[in-house]
Amino acid sequence: MSNIGSGSAPCRFAHYFVVCGIDNETGLEPDALAGLCRSIFHNVSNPLFSLILINVLSAGENFDQSPLKRTFKSKVLAHYPENIECNPFDQDAVNMLCMPKGLSFRTQRDSRTPQFHSFLITREDGSRTYGFVHTFYEEVTSPQICSAMQTLHQMHQAEHNASAHNCYDSVRDTLYVSKAMCLITPMPFMHACKRFLSQVHRAVISHQPPPLPLESYIYNILYEVPLPPPGRSLKFHGVYEPILCQRPGVGELPLADFPLSEAFRLLGVENLVQIFTCVLLEMQILLYSQDYQRLMVVAEGITTLLFPFQWQHVYVPILPASLLHFLDAPVPYLMGLQSKEGTDRSKLELPQEANLCFVDIDNHCIELPEDFPHFPNKTEFIQELSEVLLSFGLSPEGGNTSSEPAVSSQTSVLEKELKSTSLSELVDDRKNGNLGGEALDVLELLQGNPTLERLQALAKRTGVKVARLEALAVGQKAVGEEGVGGRSPAEEEELRNAKLNVQLREVFAARFATMFTDYESFVIQNSPDLESWLTNREQMHNFDKASFLSDQPEPYLPFLSHFIETQMFATFIDNKIMSQWEEKEPLLRVFDGRIEKARLYNVRAPSLRSSVYQKCTFLKESAQAIEQRLRKIDHTAIHPHLLNMKIGQGKYQQGFFPKLQADVLASGPTNNKWSNRTCSTQRRVDRHRQHNDHLVLDNDHKEKYMQEARNLGKNLRQPKLSDLSPAVIAQTNWKFVEGLLKECKMKTKRMLVEKMGREAVELGHGEVNITGLEENTLIASLCDLLERIWSHGLQVKQGKSALWSHLLHYQTREEKNEQLGQEKRKPESSVGLPALHVSVIQDMRHIQNMGEIKTDVGRARALIRLSLEKKLLSQHLKQLLSNQALTKKLYKRYAFLRCEEEKEQFLFHLLSLNTVDYFCFTSVFTTIMIPYRAVIIPIKKLSNAMTTSNPWLCVSGELGDSGILQITKNVLEMKFDRQNLGKLTTVQLGHDNSGLLAKWLVDCVMVRNEITGHTYKFPCGRWLGKGVDDGSLERVLIGEFVVPCNDEDGGRGSRTPPLQQSPSQIRRIKPTTVQIQESIGEAVNNIIKHFHKPEKERGSLTVLLCGEGGLVWALEQFFHHGFRSARIFQKNVFVWDFYAFMENADQIGDLQETPELLGLNCESFCRYVNAINNMPRNIGKDGKFQLLVCLGARDRLLPQWLPLLAECPVITRMYEENALLRDKLTVSSLIAVLETLHDFPITLESSLTKSVEL
Repeated sequence: MSNIGSGSAPCRFAHYFVVCGIDNETGLEPDALAGLCRSIFHNVSNPLFSLILINVLSAGENFDQSPLKRTFKSKVLAHYPENIECNPFDQDAVNMLCMPKGLSFRTQRDSRTPQFHSFLITREDGSRTYGFVHTFYEEVTSPQICSAMQTLHQMHQAEHNASAHNCYDSVRDTLYVSKAMCLITPMPFMHACKRFLSQVHRAVISHQPPPLPLESYIYNILYEVPLPPPGRSLKFHGVYEPILCQRPGVGELPLADFPLSEAFRLLGVENLVQIFTCVLLEMQILLYSQDYQRLMVVAEGITTLLFPFQWQHVYVPILPASLLHFLDAPVPYLMGLQSKEGTDRSKLELPQEANLCFVDIDNHCIELPEDFPHFPNKTEFIQELSEVLLSFGLSPEGGNTSSEPAVSSQTSVLEKELKSTSLSELVDDRKNGNLGGEALDVLELLQGNPTLERLQALAKRTGVKVARLEALAVGQKAVGEEGVGGRSPAEEEELRNAKLNVQLREVFAARFATMFTDYESFVIQNSPDLESWLTNREQMHNFDKASFLSDQPEPYLPFLSHFIETQMFATFIDNKIMSQWEEKEPLLRVFDGRIEKARLYNVRAPSLRSSVYQKCTFLKESAQAIEQRLRKIDHTAIHPHLLNMKIGQGKYQQGFFPKLQADVLASGPTNNKWSNRTCSTQRRVDRHRQHNDHLVLDNDHKEKYMQEARNLGKNLRQPKLSDLSPAVIAQTNWKFVEGLLKECKMKTKRMLVEKMGREAVELGHGEVNITGLEENTLIASLCDLLERIWSHGLQVKQGKSALWSHLLHYQTREEKNEQLGQEKRKPESSVGLPALHVSVIQDMRHIQNMGEIKTDVGRARALIRLSLEKKLLSQHLKQLLSNQALTKKLYKRYAFLRCEEEKEQFLFHLLSLNTVDYFCFTSVFTTIMIPYRAVIIPIKKLSNAMTTSNPWLCVSGELGDSGILQITKNVLEMKFDRQNLGKLTTVQLGHDNSGLLAKWLVDCVMVRNEITGHTYKFPCGRWLGKGVDDGSLERVLIGEFVVPCNDEDGGRGSRTPPLQQSPSQIRRIKPTTVQIQESIGEAVNNIIKHFHKPEKERGSLTVLLCGEGGLVWALEQFFHHGFRSARIFQKNVFVWDFYAFMENADQIGDLQETPELLGLNCESFCRYVNAINNMPRNIGKDGKFQLLVCLGARDRLLPQWLPLLAECPVITRMYEENALLRDKLTVSSLIAVLETLHDFPITLESSLTKSVEL
């Protein structure tokens, strides 16, 4: 191999030409997969061998089938050149992908239509190599192979009593076998490669030998045809016709030659947008079709549309039969699986389906995962794509029409009309195949000479013919009429497809440019250099997700909150940060350019949160760029020419691909100007880049760190196709296990950091940096991870959820054990509520009783959320996995759940989630019926612990209230079922004051959600009864969340601060004036913060108004300050007594008569006080004061009432000189603080306001 051959390889159009087929020397060999299956069958006891058994046996050689329908082993018969340094030849992989089904045989009775398909190989660094394959049938000439096939048929006929008529007879029948030609290229020039291979095949089957030996054309495309430079077009010559290709410029969308029109036709716009969304959210996508090219077209089409993002996970558009075990991969993947004719989808057993998007291409249908967010502006987006398709005459609905992968063996009329000028140039080649075009020059000279034109006219009149001139003119006219602008209809169709491709891609790119216009503003760049950034990469936040989401329109949030958690988005941001220290990644450079351009046309304010759909404005411009390149060819490659070949070799024989002369194809020319020039340019660029590298890091470190940067978060991209040994398979699975554990660590850490950040805010530190939507996204992501862990290494798949299937097996066994011996119950709790029985089986029963959840996947996710909310996730899963016999029965040896050390670490990471509080079950399943248990706890040391009256209860939460619940007399505990009330906020407790013992001293009320186990305490500490305390017959109690303190609850100690509780009557420690002012300011601040949170995350406003430390409590402290006496004639005096006394005093009438605004305020105050006094409810004096403050805050009247109270003459009799209410400066300050609440719409719970008529 010459130096120039390998050195110029990166600049060449094609790297290898490959021929695959049957090896006449080794003869018929059963497909390697079938042999492997048999060896596995005999070695099932070996756990490493059992790995590949998933769904593989059915794909192997089926001895019930006719030998003609069986598959046999193919081989790489030849490949040129031998090897290229930058792209080493992988013989096994290329053979497997050229002929994924192995060899297939036909007779003269069968269809032998040639087929075209493409494939790609993804290397470990993420770079890709493309292969384009033309498969045709060639007559078998080996007597040994014909004889072997006949013997196989005779054996099959004897075993199955098959009809002799359908059997192969070597005398009667002609046997054909498949053979494949393949071009391997660094870039996906699909149309050009397809046309080149088609012309080579035409030359093989043509009656006439080609103008030059086939070696000339293959040598030409391997060594003499360069890659088109960016932004340029190139013409090179096939066997019969020239072939055009073009490459986008540096500012355009990258090259994508696979026809998107075909992908849209196969699936329709809506289906394709749904699949596209699944890919963006990094789900598992399995494409399913009988046709390999369809798999490739859809896979490449979708990944092309991801611009500026790139798929970061397993990508195998054509999954060879020997790699079916890779469907067991517990990672996101995009794979294509060939369906067999007549195979029913329902019989296809897949290892995991909880997060799978199944795409049945041939039947035009898809199956989507559950909990699937829609792409933003989906309806308008589909409409715009439909308009583009309609403008090209295509239906947006697509359709299951006939495919176009087959290549017609009969040459078309157009192909039969060989271009005379091209052929003559090829046949009469004198100097490297480059003619000066003398014929064309002669014609132009004759047509431009007036004297010669007159002679021509004279000759025509006299009947004399100038044959050479007429032939030239006719030839030129024919060339001109071939197509518009001198191009054939095929070239026009190619141009049309290219324009459609780019316009569809522009629509997708424009959506991302709109959604991420301001993404740079949220990139966190706080590292001084690349080395420090790489060192701390996993500990750093690179993107301010919460701020970014808060800047987005509300309809975008469900999708964006999931998308910014994906690996492809993380890699995009990593590339952005690394662009500080190195050259920008190409896709990023183009995308940033698009955003800059969009800003010039449409300036978008950073605070603008508009979801108005913006159409793409680059459609015409992009199509014109392609059209200009294809209409005006920039470069023409060297023509094919005669090589220095040995005489007698490679003799033409119609219908048979010749044995090529390897020596002439082994290396390229040594004096190729373009390759030397291109490679010297490449070397110059490399030297310049190396020089820049030294400016940042020395070479040793640079290589290490850049490799780390490239591999950040990247998983196994594609299985190694060339080695299927048990050791390699075991190593692959070990990578999966390590990857799952690392992912679990990262997810739990992220959930903890974000949640603790939020709790720190509630404690008064920093700013909140997580939204409820983002929290929900993280939990959904954890559910997905657990499903993938439980799907890894399954023996037999049962149901769509592997986790729920395992739980059902466990439940069956445990319920049998329960019947044999009853479990010991826990002792009763000392706080009045009986202990809640905690077990995974009990929680499963709760989920199974929820009729709203219809699927196994939904039940598994509900159980995960419930366990997380109860802080039992790690404990439940540990309990599930404690049954080792069951785990061994369900899972193979290499499964994650059977790797003991990793399993323990996994459970430990989940245990860390117990340190924070989640309400992810309560907040999501808002419509389910939940059993509640309530217990009223009186102060038992007093004789009036019991009452003869009829008590009642009403429990309220963030989602509703229970309504009035009558309690059986002298029974302190009750159970009731209600639709989910959410987090509990208040309890109304009262009685009807009947009987002799109508006074009731209540310590607290305890209410528990019997599903989640959440317990709320509603402190009271007050009397309910007339003539005692403040005379209240009902009270509104504010709840606090009670954290269990059992021994089992280790790890639950750290928690969210409790909700505020009901203010008790015991307030004898007098606060200072400073403390009172601070408490009012804090109460008002908490209400303002409440309204600054997203609406769905605000919680209960009642707690902030009426709870301990709330606004009512703080104002009560203010009015109590300086009260002359709390008791008059041994009777308690309340703040409400001051209001009532003031309302009844003569001075209030004097204030009403003043013409000032004060008079209006006095009138409104009296109206509110009268309405509260006249209501039928007996809420007591403190309850009335509470209600007045709440109504005043709601109706923005508190600041207007304060001057009225401060100016009332009665104040001098009831308040001391130093009272806050008598300090004008303090009152003015309080008015200013309360006026800040006027900007917010305060709404009150019905439990507070019912029966008040204003």
